[in-house]
Amino acid sequence: MRARTARAWMLTEALTLGIASTVHAGYLLPGHAHTPARIAEAVIATVLVLASVETWLRPAHARRAAIVGQGFALLGTLVGLGTIVAGIGPGSIGDVVYHALLLVLLITGLAWAVRCRQV
Repeated sequence: MRARTARAWMLTEALTLGIASTVHAGYLLPGHAHTPARIAEAVIATVLVLASVETWLRPAHARRAAIVGQGFALLGTLVGLGTIVAGIGPGSIGDVVYHALLLVLLITGLAWAVRCRQV
């Protein structure tokens, strides 16, 4: 994994979270507004964007930035999934499917970053 690849992967993850945040703001799908989910998704997306910027500013630290950014995103996504399971967060089929797909994307990116010695 090179810095460019890590950056693109994390920006893709951030984009999906940004779209989810927009959905939970009630803009894309009326009736799906959920303020805590919107805020959490926006924060996680921001962390991923900042980690991506780090890969550009300091390519030698790209691996670390990818691990930290995606680790944070994975933890936040697991918390979101936990709120769905607990009945606190939005629990539509779309939310569950989205979280499952996002987990796959994040785990893949994180495993990729961890396994690579040189980024």
